Amino acid sequence: MRMFLYDVFPPELVKVGLEAENKDEVFEEMVDQFCQAEKKSDLREEILAALRAREMKMSTGIQKGIAIPHGRTNAVDRVYGALGISRRGIDYDALDRNPVHLLFMILAPEKDAEKYLRILKRLAQLMDNPQFYTDLMAQKDAPGACGVIKKYENIIIAAD
Repeated sequence: MRMFLYDVFPPELVKVGLEAENKDEVFEEMVDQFCQAEKKSDLREEILAALRAREMKMSTGIQKGIAIPHGRTNAVDRVYGALGISRRGIDYDALDRNPVHLLFMILAPEKDAEKYLRILKRLAQLMDNPQFYTDLMAQKDAPGACGVIKKYENIIIAAD
């Protein structure tokens, strides 16, 4: 069965116009959106703990303007993705010291390492194209952002 990023990052888990100013605030903002959309508010603290534990190992602010906060926790029963877009940028303690504008949050159960790694690999492929970042930043709403993910993913799939 093929895995598609546009299924992992559905519109209800995309937030254009993040309000957070720093890493901890953005984790809370994105986890709150996830919990509300998925009706899992009882899992909020467990999910935040998983993200923070992973982040303590090394910043997930991986390249200019992009972070991929991720965590593995049995609080979730499958792999989920959430996308946040910040116009003004977030003080993220990124490896390159620059503010982060795109955040791809990934949550996965402990047992689902293979799918989790495939999602990270596919995201890395999309990020290899600088136009992907530019097009995502230009989006005004969640459906538009999801359309960009689908467009660039289809380019990768066609090339495989």
